[in-house]
Amino acid sequence: MSLDASDIEKIAHLARLEIALESIARYAADLSNILDLVAQMDAVDTTGVEPMAHPLHMSQRLRPDRVSERNQRELFQAIAPLTEDGLYLVPKVID
Repeated sequence: MSLDASDIEKIAHLARLEIALESIARYAADLSNILDLVAQMDAVDTTGVEPMAHPLHMSQRLRPDRVSERNQRELFQAIAPLTEDGLYLVPKVID
């Protein structure tokens, strides 16, 4: 796909970018090359290829799911201004 100067000016306007007039030709060539590469990748037959979440076959290291802190709810709610049934009461902020 070949982009011309008017395409680059439209893209720059939509992206709210200011591009110097002498750079427009370079941007047109670079963006055209990128779009050509995307078209090449789109043309590759990927039937039978399983999508991957990550390019490397890695497993997530997980920590053991165990309690690491003691329950201090009563201590924290004792110093709170208003609580009810284990919940913090706050003033209404939206009418």
